[in-house]
Amino acid sequence: MPRGLILVNTGPGKGKTTAALGVVTRALGHGQKVAFIQFIKSQATGESQFLEELARERPDSLFYARRGQGFVGQNPSQSDLDLAREGLELARSLAGDYDLLVLDEINVALSLGLLELGEAVEFVRNKPPALSLILTGRGCPAELIVLADTVTEMKDVKHALRAGIPARRGVDF
Repeated sequence: MPRGLILVNTGPGKGKTTAALGVVTRALGHGQKVAFIQFIKSQATGESQFLEELARERPDSLFYARRGQGFVGQNPSQSDLDLAREGLELARSLAGDYDLLVLDEINVALSLGLLELGEAVEFVRNKPPALSLILTGRGCPAELIVLADTVTEMKDVKHALRAGIPARRGVDF
């Protein structure tokens, strides 16, 4: 059985979650089982609506869960902390049953102190050998970058918002 890979999508630019979803599509197309857990995000986006619907239609191949309330400031609430911990525990419980596990925005959860870095590092180090992981979000800690097989840093070169063009449904969310 091939060794699972650890991929990181990080950086200040757009597209980290979208890139992970491309790999999800590829994995599902090859008949693999995928679990996708979103940290932080709470609002219904096009991708979350799609994943929820697909998970209902294909529960044997896709699991999807959101474990976040949205924007978290410098002083996270107990609820923010509890949801993040619940997300990591959920990841632990699912890891042995899936081919690909996406931890969307886990890097942000770590940078905000919602999760302990040591716990995340331990999870990544001790993942089942065949499981591939994708960790997304700005500011990926160096300790996780060292463990990764592939790291992609997204960088804005030009952005419509800076030109005063509002975010568009279906393109930006």
